[in-house]
Amino acid sequence: MSINIYSFFSGGGFLDLGFEKSGFDIVLVNEFDKDFMDIYKYSRESMNLSKPKHGYHNCSIHDFLKGSGKQQIKKFIEEDKLNNNIIGFIGGPPCPDFSVAGKNVGIEGDNGKLTTLYKRIILENTPDFFLLENVKGLWATKKHRIEYERLKKSFKRKGYVLLENLANSLEYGVPQYRERIFLVGFKKSLFNDNEQIKHLLSDFNWGKNQNFNLDNVFNLPWPTTNPYKSNSVLQPPTGILTELTAQYWFEKNNVLNHPNAKDYFVPYSDKFKSISEGDISRKSFKRLHRWRFSPTVAYGNNEVHLHPYLPRRLSVAEALSLQSLPINYIIKEDVTLTKKFKLVGNGVPYLMSKGIATEIYNKLIRLHR
Repeated sequence: MSINIYSFFSGGGFLDLGFEKSGFDIVLVNEFDKDFMDIYKYSRESMNLSKPKHGYHNCSIHDFLKGSGKQQIKKFIEEDKLNNNIIGFIGGPPCPDFSVAGKNVGIEGDNGKLTTLYKRIILENTPDFFLLENVKGLWATKKHRIEYERLKKSFKRKGYVLLENLANSLEYGVPQYRERIFLVGFKKSLFNDNEQIKHLLSDFNWGKNQNFNLDNVFNLPWPTTNPYKSNSVLQPPTGILTELTAQYWFEKNNVLNHPNAKDYFVPYSDKFKSISEGDISRKSFKRLHRWRFSPTVAYGNNEVHLHPYLPRRLSVAEALSLQSLPINYIIKEDVTLTKKFKLVGNGVPYLMSKGIATEIYNKLIRLHR
């Protein structure tokens, strides 16, 4: 038995990589943006990962809900189920329509409608389980929460047991404050009885790393700001978790020698040298502190993150490290810088994905003992 993953809105494959490294098989990849799809393919090649069994599909998710695309995905699922495999759908529909930092227009926006399409493809194909990832606004904003609750009711009517969590990437050892809502559904047919369901609901811990309990993390004596000085040396303060700092991950991923080390925007204006190391008070031009975790890695809406102690913006290599990607994740050269940064900012942090995926995997294996 294998647990086969059909990935939608795959982006650069950060979410998929976490699932793959937790024991799942990625069998189908769907991404609408051609550049993102090319980056996804290239990254898999650079990490020596095999091609998905059912291939790469550079198309709209809507294509799987009509005509030949609809029949094709049903055929793939039927083929996989012949070997008693478990089928899972995972995806994070583009979310600016639910974000207070974005359009905030909700389910009727162009991106908001993609969440509805993802719901439809789940309901029409009824995988054994699914995961939906989105911004906090879908769960926390009153007008979006109404649509979110309707979404959950649709899944419950189709026979899914649901679990949800507003998780912070810090809880998984990622050096970044990033909140995301995760909704996971398991088909009731996976369970022998209601006791198994109750046990799942009470025992599911979302794969969080107890070493990074949020209450403890936020009570640590993190540095605030230091005067900016180019190429300066600054020793880490005592009492912090260095594993959650930008500098730790810069060193871990050897970012200055990474293939994407030279990928950053130039020129750099001297006026930004007045911004202190660690000053993230502005909407844009936030300067990271080397011995603190980063704010949410996001590079849209004029958001600019400055290097703690070098006279430039962050590089793609540094942004990848803040998303906790393995050192051998590489973005191909012949893509615009804007696209590279957008892809990195859109992705689910790798360690966050891996933690949640491992929890799901362990529960599924336990159910099939």
